[in-house]
Amino acid sequence: MKFVLLAFTLILLTASIQGKTKNKYWHKDAPVPELNREKYVCYRTSDSINIDGIPDEYSWTKAEWSGEFVDIRGAGFPTPAYATRVKMLWDDNYFYVAARLEEPHIQGTITRHDAVIFRDNDFEVFIDPSGDTHLYYELEINALNTIWDLLLVKPYRVGGPPINSLESPGIKTAVHINGTLNHPEDKDSCWYVEMAIPLATLAELDGKKKPTEGTQWRVNFSRVQWHTRLVDGVYEKITDPETGNPLPEENWVWSPQGVIDMHRPETWGYVQFSESESGAGSSKFENRLEEETKWALRNIFLAQRKYHGLHGHFADSLNQLREVGFNTDALNESYEIRTGWHTFEIKSSLSNSDWFINQEGRVWSAKMNN
Repeated sequence: MKFVLLAFTLILLTASIQGKTKNKYWHKDAPVPELNREKYVCYRTSDSINIDGIPDEYSWTKAEWSGEFVDIRGAGFPTPAYATRVKMLWDDNYFYVAARLEEPHIQGTITRHDAVIFRDNDFEVFIDPSGDTHLYYELEINALNTIWDLLLVKPYRVGGPPINSLESPGIKTAVHINGTLNHPEDKDSCWYVEMAIPLATLAELDGKKKPTEGTQWRVNFSRVQWHTRLVDGVYEKITDPETGNPLPEENWVWSPQGVIDMHRPETWGYVQFSESESGAGSSKFENRLEEETKWALRNIFLAQRKYHGLHGHFADSLNQLREVGFNTDALNESYEIRTGWHTFEIKSSLSNSDWFINQEGRVWSAKMNN
């Protein structure tokens, strides 16, 4: 076996100039939203939660609803036509999610497990327990309680792929409809989703670690809503007269993504686990300094992708990224960049840990060598 030793260029870049604004890079094709994610403290439950689509156990009644979902693109875009909220709980075995989706015409057609559920109106859950933006879980459900659970090795924009064969042993889901299903003659109120996702499944995505006090996951929720009309007593998607294709669906989310793309885990919200019982105490959400560092690394990653698109190779200095609009003057930490023919790693040191990002966007930390 022949081994090829790649020559790496190591350049230590220290930027000590304090900018008036936080480090951010706005990709011309996909603007990066501000570092301002939704946050939720998830409390324990000792109730025996009956997954029936009706979140009425004591711990559910004490758990707070999230704020209403917003357009996936964030501020400046239309307010969703119908309200959507979520709440969460956990115990030793499950991560529980309940959602309320306001809907005057509840509808659904897909009944096959692991079909592409978002072709119906649906509710979706995205979970990245490790926070490295790779190896994350997705679950979609429609009003018929048909689910699609899958694993993403990495986001689609860096190659995916999705693993549709993933199954979650012990998963429980239910839908409760306040109104009627596929019955357009009347007006409905809302539908509820309730689910218990096994922690054993999610722990596999984070070194088999289950949550403890203060654990933070990256999580987001999405609602897909199609534009439909009634044709011969049946709901039908409204089409664009010029293309004949269905009008683009609405995407409403808990924490805005900045673009129409749920597969950007770095923009998801934060869920922090508390050992306190729901309704028995309160815990303060902890804003962690490393999240600023990870976001700075993310912006350099985006600038590197733009630079690579122009030149066919990655920049080996931050100054080269000025060409694509990266503001190096706003950096206030030191960075090391290693580039290869088709790869790069960027390191930033924070307290007693080094933080890294690579050309596929994966973020991770390692204890600093003394």
